[in-house]
Amino acid sequence: IPGSGPLVLATLPESSVLRTIRDLVTHAPRLLFANKHPRFQVLEFIHGELLDVSAPRGVPVPGHVIDDVAEAFGQLCTIPRQKIPALPENWPADGQTADFARRLSSVTAGVYTRFQPDFAGLFTSLGIPPDPLALAQARWQTLRPRPFRLLHTDIHRKNMILARGQTYFLDWELALWGDPVYDLAVHLHKMGYSAGEYEAMQAAWLAAVPADASGGWEPDLHTYLMHERVKSAIVDTVRYTKVITNGHASAQDEAELLRKLAGKLGAAQSTGGTWPGRRPPAPEEILALMRDWAHKRPA
Repeated sequence: IPGSGPLVLATLPESSVLRTIRDLVTHAPRLLFANKHPRFQVLEFIHGELLDVSAPRGVPVPGHVIDDVAEAFGQLCTIPRQKIPALPENWPADGQTADFARRLSSVTAGVYTRFQPDFAGLFTSLGIPPDPLALAQARWQTLRPRPFRLLHTDIHRKNMILARGQTYFLDWELALWGDPVYDLAVHLHKMGYSAGEYEAMQAAWLAAVPADASGGWEPDLHTYLMHERVKSAIVDTVRYTKVITNGHASAQDEAELLRKLAGKLGAAQSTGGTWPGRRPPAPEEILALMRDWAHKRPA
């Protein structure tokens, strides 16, 4: 959307990524055609059901899903640098995980800076501090160097189709060349796994990726998760507030958005003291704060 500004880091054209992974990542849609002007692409149709429909948050995923995700992560780690599209200028050198992470947080900081003038009062009332990324950014320097690999960075229930007893992975437009531990962190953050599934996914990932992709992974996983939780709290405060205060949500959808935002704020405010001294607000309190913000907002 022209002029909207980025909410996430996107560097590689999806059509180029799909060409790269063809026959290397088993369960991904095939690119049939791509056009530059006007820009569009045609993908193979996969007849199945979104995982979010058959197993939404709170419902255990089918037994093969965790193994399928781990297999995809492992296959991505086999793709050499020379096969992927050209990277942006000054992209972090191979293994420079701290520089890679700073690219991630710079986009999140840009989102916060862009919306802060309009949402400052609401951010404060919801417990979002003036420098929400300070602790996460300080932790980047502790990341262990690891060889870069091709990453999907958006594997979650709405990007996974179950078909013929297999899991197919959609939406490759956020693919990056970077630290494979980050791919695991995004997946764990967005999936809403049960405690048992969460542990099983980590074990399956560890078994699927090469040893050099997982060295020192555990503390770094927690560092990346810290950033993802802060990013979700900021981005979704803006997104959900706009939907609710514009009257674009049904009563049921509004209640669900408020419940989700309360969870996201709570996760950011309780994760290793990310925002120390903050109390996560309840859904009804969030709604009252949103309405008060909208009432005071200049017309």
